[in-house]
Amino acid sequence: MNAAATGAAGAWRRWAVRAATGSDVMSSGAAIVIALLVGALLILAAGADVGTAYRTLWTGAFGSPQALASTFVETVPLALVGVGVALSFRAGLFNIGAEGQLLLGGLAAALVALQLPGAPALVVLPAMMAAAMLAGAAWASIASVLRVYLGTNEVLTTIMLNYIATYLVSYLLNGPVRDPASPLAQTAALPQPAILPVLLPGTTLHAGLLFAIVAAVVGQLWLSRRVWGLHIKATGLNPEAARNAGLPVRRLLLSAFAVGGALAGLAGMCQVAGVQGRMIANLSPGYGYTAIVVALLGRSSPLGALAAALFFGALTVGGSTMETGVGVPASVVTIIQYLVVLLLVAHGALRLMRQARGPVADPAPEA
Repeated sequence: MNAAATGAAGAWRRWAVRAATGSDVMSSGAAIVIALLVGALLILAAGADVGTAYRTLWTGAFGSPQALASTFVETVPLALVGVGVALSFRAGLFNIGAEGQLLLGGLAAALVALQLPGAPALVVLPAMMAAAMLAGAAWASIASVLRVYLGTNEVLTTIMLNYIATYLVSYLLNGPVRDPASPLAQTAALPQPAILPVLLPGTTLHAGLLFAIVAAVVGQLWLSRRVWGLHIKATGLNPEAARNAGLPVRRLLLSAFAVGGALAGLAGMCQVAGVQGRMIANLSPGYGYTAIVVALLGRSSPLGALAAALFFGALTVGGSTMETGVGVPASVVTIIQYLVVLLLVAHGALRLMRQARGPVADPAPEA
């Protein structure tokens, strides 16, 4: 890559990081309000009552203990992956490969559990967590090593690694690790000690919610209070200046990507041990990609990503209820989700362009 191309890529990366990590909370709220107003227009176009549709959405997401549990269960993988993607954004990296990292983390967790059929939960659950996080971190590190040492664009490598991970998992579930008693692409059912405990009796809410909360809180504290977090932010804003200041930029980039991969792998473990009870081919409906949107809405803040994950989880669960109860297509919810991000990116771009132009000088007084 020539010097001009390298300079352009670096400028684009710094622009994107600043647009994604802005701290204007009001703009996030405004984007949500505008997206909901557009959603109201689409609901009217579908021939439904807006008030009834949105009430049904709210009730479907929060109206009963099981509805609340379903919303939190949907929030868990989005929050875990979203926090990891947010940390990568802060470092100036774009982790598009969380989907593959999640799948491999889930597979590793399931295989470890099946190798420990008689172990107690205090042994098997930590072992599953460790295996899932190591698998996710190792898979993410492939892209980060290529980025740091060879200058390869991590967006391209992580997308390609997603395809490899998806087909690798499919091959294994259809062959070497498939449950011989089932024709489906899945492992055998996990032993009971390998199942995450239920937090709210009578519902499907599992202990993965605690992992998501801890990850968000710890991530926020490390970003704002620890040297590593301050160095990560400095590297993301201007890697050349950080390198000239003596910061270990390569090590910081590698660590940020590894942490993001580990959290994605943990999300896979939560889906296996908290939702499915086994590893299946369709473990994720696209959490790794949706979490990118979650990180953007959360302004690349771990706590912001947690809140955004709850918002998206509520939209997903409530949207299904709205579709069955009112007849409004669930695709309206998807439009709302991505319109929020489009508005946020547009707001960030306009703000950065205004800053680049600087203040407009007052006209010279007439003689």
